[in-house]
Amino acid sequence: MAGEAHSEGGLAFHPLDQFKIHPLFGEGPIQWYTPTNVTLWMALAVLCVIGLFVLGTRGRAVIPSRVQSVAELAYGFVYKMVEDVTGHDGVKYFPYIFTVFLFILFSNFLGLIPGSFTTTSHIAVTAILGFGVFIAVTLLGFVLHGAHFLGLFWMKDAPLVLRPIIAVIELISYFVRPVSHSIRLAGNIMAGHAVMKVFAAFAPMILISTIGVVVTPVSVLAITAIYGLEVLVAFIQAYVFTILTCVYLKDALHPGH
Repeated sequence: MAGEAHSEGGLAFHPLDQFKIHPLFGEGPIQWYTPTNVTLWMALAVLCVIGLFVLGTRGRAVIPSRVQSVAELAYGFVYKMVEDVTGHDGVKYFPYIFTVFLFILFSNFLGLIPGSFTTTSHIAVTAILGFGVFIAVTLLGFVLHGAHFLGLFWMKDAPLVLRPIIAVIELISYFVRPVSHSIRLAGNIMAGHAVMKVFAAFAPMILISTIGVVVTPVSVLAITAIYGLEVLVAFIQAYVFTILTCVYLKDALHPGH
């Protein structure tokens, strides 16, 4: 039975199987150029962004349609975030930050479609995003400020004897940024989808009672609630990644403590 939770070899379902990468064509080894389910769903996320902001707003109506309203709302939301966190100097980097936000947001939402693949559940994808932000803001800091960018690690307001210790701590925390930036996104998305898979596997199970055979409603209600929560998490994780990017950009633009 598909709904059985146990079999002779253990669990009959495997929550982590949904994260396996496989080629779209054939069963051969995966090379760097091999089209996979990851590349497919990343491409779909890009197409969704294009559909929303190119096709959905091509009319530029004074009274916007629903699609144009959503696009304008997303634009204004991220623009205000960038301006509030980084200041007016950071607005020029808004296109990059907005693109990252949209890609993560649509990747997360597409992953909630039954039978789809969640690209942001893989550290290989989120690490590229996280290290991309880290390298970009670090280079930007040195280009704009030169050696003065190192002032980010030197707290002038702290007692002199503590400054070297704080500098080491700040330096370590700075290089941990891309790791935590990427793992936070992948970990939260993977955990949520794994939990949904577990409850989905238990949903069709039946209980034999004295009054007959009844379908357990608990798992069905649980997966419905978790799915609703994951919709919220999909947005929150895109928001968290974006606002942390803005914070890191602010440090590059204004490195002094």
